[in-house]
Amino acid sequence: MRAVAALAAGAIVAQCTPAQAESVVKLPAALVDPVVNAKRATAVLAGGCFWGVEGVFSNVKGVISVESGYHGGSAATAKYERTHDGKSGHAEAVRIVYDPSQVSYGSLLRILFSVVADPTLKNRQGPDSGTQYRAAIVPLDASQRRVATAYLAQIGKGKYFAKPIIVPVEAYKRFYPAEANHQDFMRRNPTNGYILRWDAPKLAALKRLYPDMVRAKPAP
Repeated sequence: MRAVAALAAGAIVAQCTPAQAESVVKLPAALVDPVVNAKRATAVLAGGCFWGVEGVFSNVKGVISVESGYHGGSAATAKYERTHDGKSGHAEAVRIVYDPSQVSYGSLLRILFSVVADPTLKNRQGPDSGTQYRAAIVPLDASQRRVATAYLAQIGKGKYFAKPIIVPVEAYKRFYPAEANHQDFMRRNPTNGYILRWDAPKLAALKRLYPDMVRAKPAP
């Protein structure tokens, strides 16, 4: 699906600027977001094609590193070509290592649903469809699960979206890093048609809505 979308995007990019490509929602800060007394913490999030998810979060202040990968299935199917029949159980996801003193878990969720993923969509984001493109929160401990469930309830109650929020909070299984050619894809391929049409607008929205949360240079 993404390969087809990339070809189509290449054909329309001249008519579609990043500012026109997607709408965004500026969401409030998480009300439940306890302080984490640690130098590093890890989050696993899914928001559709991992190229753009990684590309956005690598530009967030306090993020130390972002890695694209697969979550939800087995080691045997944790390969790009094995996830696209919709039967692997995997979602394209990212593993974010961050400094909790600079950016909180709640802030990562705020960014995810403000500019990266639509939490009202089931098994699709942007032009991509299938269970591998589902948005999902994958808490790694009880505190993250508490923040996640509270934030979904908070933004649902606030009616920031026209449709009900259906994004799942999934139990952590194992994160499998994606192939090398998928890592840091957005930074390495800024003129790719898919990136220009679907992912560059997300990064532009991050910089527009939350300028104080943007790094001077992307994290590795």
